[in-house]
Formats: sequence, C-alpha cells, structure tokens
Amino acid sequence: MYPTPPPAAPHRDFISVTLSLGQSYDGSKSWRRRSCWRKWKQLSRLQRNVILFLLTFLMLCGLLSYISVADQWRAVNGRSAEERKMRPADPPVLPAPQKADANPEDSPGVLPQKPQRHFRRGPPNLQIRAPSKDSKDRRQDDTKQRDEMVGDARQEENTQRTVVSWRGAVIEPQPGTELPSRKAEAPPRPSSQAPRIQSQAAPPNERQRAVIDAFRHAWAGYRKFAWGHDELKPVSRSFSEWFGLGLTLIDALDTMWILGLKKEFEEARKWVSKKLRFQKDVDVNLFESTIRVLGGLLSAYHLSGDELFLRKAEDFGNRLMPAFQTPSKIPYSDVNIGTGAAHPPRWTSDSTVAEVTSIQLEFRELSRLTGRKKFQEAAEEVTRHVHSLSGKKDGLVPMFISTHSGLFTHMGVFTLGARADSYYEYLLKQWIQGGKKETQLLEDYLEAVEGIKKHLLRRSEPRKLTFVGELAHGRFSAKMDHLVCFLPGTLALGAHHGLPADHMELARALMDTCYQMNRQMETGLSPEIVHFNLYPQSDHKDVQVKPADRHNLLRPETVESLFYLHRLTGDPKYQDWGWELLQSFNAYTRVPSGGYSSISNVRDPLNPQPRDKMESFFLGETLKYLYLLFSDDPDLLSLDAYVFNTEAHPLPIWAPPRGA
Repeated sequence: MYPTPPPAAPHRDFISVTLSLGQSYDGSKSWRRRSCWRKWKQLSRLQRNVILFLLTFLMLCGLLSYISVADQWRAVNGRSAEERKMRPADPPVLPAPQKADANPEDSPGVLPQKPQRHFRRGPPNLQIRAPSKDSKDRRQDDTKQRDEMVGDARQEENTQRTVVSWRGAVIEPQPGTELPSRKAEAPPRPSSQAPRIQSQAAPPNERQRAVIDAFRHAWAGYRKFAWGHDELKPVSRSFSEWFGLGLTLIDALDTMWILGLKKEFEEARKWVSKKLRFQKDVDVNLFESTIRVLGGLLSAYHLSGDELFLRKAEDFGNRLMPAFQTPSKIPYSDVNIGTGAAHPPRWTSDSTVAEVTSIQLEFRELSRLTGRKKFQEAAEEVTRHVHSLSGKKDGLVPMFISTHSGLFTHMGVFTLGARADSYYEYLLKQWIQGGKKETQLLEDYLEAVEGIKKHLLRRSEPRKLTFVGELAHGRFSAKMDHLVCFLPGTLALGAHHGLPADHMELARALMDTCYQMNRQMETGLSPEIVHFNLYPQSDHKDVQVKPADRHNLLRPETVESLFYLHRLTGDPKYQDWGWELLQSFNAYTRVPSGGYSSISNVRDPLNPQPRDKMESFFLGETLKYLYLLFSDDPDLLSLDAYVFNTEAHPLPIWAPPRGA
C-alpha cells in the first residue's frame, strides 16, 4: 500500500508586468519612428538599396510629369487667351436680316428651343459692315463656353502639326483687308476679297418669295419631325441618320442667311452652339462631311461674322486629318471623328478620284482663316500627286485611286458623272479661289476640257442635243448622269474669268440639253441617269430612260448651271426654265405635312412614288441656287468675290495682303 498522495494545489495564472520609470507606450509618433527605424536596421543592405532606388525613381517620374502638365496648361491658357482676341477675318458680307412685326408661331413640342420672334426681310444687301451688337454679345457668350470646353474642342489639335509649307497664290492687285494671323505659326495670309457694295436692298420679287415659301415648308417639316438629325423622312414624318451631325441644319445655315430667315437662322445657330459635338464614335465620309459640314460652317462664318462657326469648323477639320495618314498621302474615304481611326469603304480598298480631289477649297480656306497650314498642305499634296500621275487620257482621269500605291486603278473608264465629276470643277475653282496664279490647276483644267470635247462629246437625234457621254476601254456610251449638269455652269464660270469664249458656247449648248432632260419627262423633273439616242428614229425622242434610272433625288445641278448662265449672260430664259423646275418640285415632290421627298418615277405624274427622303442638299443647294437665279442683282454673292464649293457654300476669293 502506498500512502495517499496529498491533494493537488490549485492552478494559478500569473501576469508579469515590467514597469519602466518615466516611459510608457501611448501610440505616439516617436514610438512608431523608433519601431520603423528598428525594422529598417534589420533589413539587409541590398534590401535597403532597392527601396531607396525605387523611391528615387518615383520622385523623378513625379517631377517630370509635373513639368509636362504645367507646360500643357500654359499652352492651353495661352491659346485660349489668343483666341479671345480673335475677330472675324471678314465682316459679315450680308447684313443681318431686318425684324418684322409678325407674331411668332408656336414651336413644336419636340423642339428643345424656345419660340423666337418671327422676322422677315428683303433680299440680302451686300453692304460691308461690322457685326451687330447681338453678334458681339453672342461671341462673348461663346468665349465663356469655349473656356469650359477647351479640353474637348482642342483635344485633337495637338497631333499631326508637322507639314511642309506650300502657299497658294493670290489674286490680281485689289484693295483688301488682312486676316488675323498667328505670329508664331504662319506668315501673313491673303485676305478675302470684299464684295462690291450695293447701295439699297430690293425686296424679294415674286419668284424669290416662292422660293422662300418652299424653304419654309421644307424647314417646317425638318423642324417638327427631324430636328437635329441628318435628314427628314417627310412621308413617314420621321428622320434618318448618316453621320449624326445635323447635316440638313448645317447645310442650310447660309441659305437661311441669304433668304433673310433670321428666326430660323438664330434657332439653328443655337442648336450648333448647344448641341453640335464632334466627340463621338462615328465614321464619316471625308468628302461628304467636308463639303457639307466643313463648307457649311465656313460659309456661315463668312456671311454672319459669327466666330462660333469658325471654331466648330476648326474642331471638325482637326478630326478629319487622320484620313490623310496613308502610305501615299491619298486619304482614306472614311474617318472616325471620335477615335481618329481611318479606313477605306467596305466595298473597295480604293478611294474615288472625285472625293479626294474635291476637298481642297474647304481645307485651303480653313488654313487661311486659322493660320494652321496642315489643312492646306494635306489637301494640296493630293492635288500635286494626282497632277503627276500617268493613266490620264487627254486630261481625263479614271474614277478610282489606291490609297496604298497612290496610283489610278480601274484604268480605261472615263466619265464626268459620279466618282469623277467634281475633280474637274475643283481644278477651276481652286484656280479662281487662289487668285488665278496657280497655273498647274489651270493647265489641268484646260487640258481636261479639250479631252471632253475630243472623247466624250456627241450630239443626239433628232434634236441634235449636245451631251457628254462616257468612255470605257475605248468604247463610247451615250449615258449621261444628271450630275454632269454641273458642267455648263463650270464652263460659263471659266469663260467669265477669262478662259476661251468657246467654253461659253459649249456651256449654252449643254444647258439646253440639261433643260431637255427635265422637260421631256412627264413630271418636268430629270431622272438620275439618261441615255441619248444617237441614230435617227421616227418613234424615239432624244432622251431615253431605263426603269432603274427614273428616280429624282431633288438634285441641284440643273438649277446650279441655270444660275451661272443667267448671272453671266443675262438671258431671262434661264430664269423661266428655273421657274418651271420649281413648279414641278412643288407639284410632284412637296409633302403636305412638311418637307419635300425624292421620287422614284419621273415618268408617272399620277404616281411619282415618293421615296420618303429629303436630301440635305435640297435646302443647301437646290433652293439656294433657285433664289439666286431669280435675283437680278449681280452683286448678290458676286462671282468676282465668291466661289461656291460643290455643295453651294460660298467661300471668298482670296485678295492680296494690304500693301501687296
């Protein structure tokens, strides 16, 4: 037996506390510093060196970033201050429309604008005068908006500034005013030529009032059903989008100013100021957006003197520049104005010759106004390149050109219709715009006219109508697009500026043909394409139309040439022919609810088959040319002071700098 063990002692826990006199941990920074320092001393020398290196590197990066950002802000602030000093290069050429006593109409509910007073005035008076007080107030408001949007509006501007200078020539000596220049960027530029002053403005005549009525009817439909969108669909009372930039509104700005529609102009101007933004992910066609948007903004700036339009034009021009970034410098047909990505169309890898050679008037003028040579240089490099190419036929050019090689493609096909037409037009108009000094342009134009006479000109049966056909691999086709009806006006314009007199004779003959293309149709409106009868046949007219070509798109080419022929010859028959066309438009294309519609069959007056689309050029070109045609005032947008782009937007002919 073992003795009973004693009972276990109870378990006790002890806490050891070390008291340090005069010291205690209170979470203070001094305690944490000693703790961090102890940890730092515990690191190896290699670890400490790596940490020190990284800290030094980060400090250097931060310093460099600060310097770069500071320079950019100084540049932006300097540029903004400089622009606030800028004034219009030319005073407004047409005076602001006069107010009327009529009460305003109620605005449709779909419009973002408030109703404005209704104004009416006579035809514009080409009196040179300073902008009105309202215009100055608007510019002050726009300056505040510009400061708020400087990052958005100038974001694309700092790219692609490196270009080679190649200045355009100036016109023969005449007094002119200089444009504001940017001293650090460009030498003095030629100013625009001041139009001759008209002492008094006459009220619109009966035919001009009919044009104003047609415009208001078209505008009412657009305003009610398609406000801010590209195009009106008048039959379905809706809209369609192409670029999403309000094409119809921008295309019509200068038309409204010329017709004296101040209420409509001010409402559209407000939309441009508040709603027109180019920072959007959308592809635009370089050619179409240049002639409609860029041309429309530049023209509106020149006529009104409002700097808002020039700022918008420069912003848009910057966004088009990536299209020129190709191996050959021949621009792509399409460019995304938000991302800057440019590319050829989906259906081909080439660009069309007319598109790449019909942007020069606008880009040259943009450079002249802003002092930024990159616009002019990019466009003129294309002109020089096309001038040097082989593959032409006595001045006639093929329809396509490669953006990669810079060479013509689809050789052997020559036309003055789609994809080639405005190449010839812009040869002459650039020569006029630049002051008749760029002989290369003139030589190319004169050679092309001789090529037309030699290869494309024929006469129909039985009326012996002179027409311009097409040539495909040596084989002639009696096909003529309605687009070719620009040619009579272009030939007449050249004769007015001193080119051979037989150009005017040919212009008259072709004008008769274009009139017959309309008159021989049951609706009095030309089809898109006609074929001419070359052989005498008792049961055949001169003009034949295939079923697929019977549509009319409200095109302006016939009335455009009627305007030139009447302005330069004074023959009233051209006004009468234009009046017939306006009556036909009203009879077969006018939609009661507002707007005008393209039609599918010009041969059927009982059922012309509306296509439910009003092209922007109906307001931008067709009605504008009709209004000018019916005017007997040669100083109303004088052809000695202005050149019209291919979308009917007037741009000033350059005059020499003061003292030149």
